[in-house]
Amino acid sequence: MTMPEDPIAQSEIAALTRRHEDGQAQNAREFGIIKSELTTLQLKVSNLDQKLDTFIAEQREANAEQRRTNAILVELLSKQVGKDPDAAE
Repeated sequence: MTMPEDPIAQSEIAALTRRHEDGQAQNAREFGIIKSELTTLQLKVSNLDQKLDTFIAEQREANAEQRRTNAILVELLSKQVGKDPDAAE
């Protein structure tokens, strides 16, 4: 013996199924957006990392040049120690 189907229950089940499917579709869209934004963010971080590496290399070069310049200045100043500034060279 089978029970007759309850049209109200069937209608509620259909409505719940539609809401569930709509929610799944929305979640899939939102996940796609988040994934896309994460990919963009990863590219930006990678770009910033490369820029930072370039900046660090340039800073090291500038520091080395400054050390060379300082050494030349120290050498030149050392040669002037004890000399009369008014004396002819």
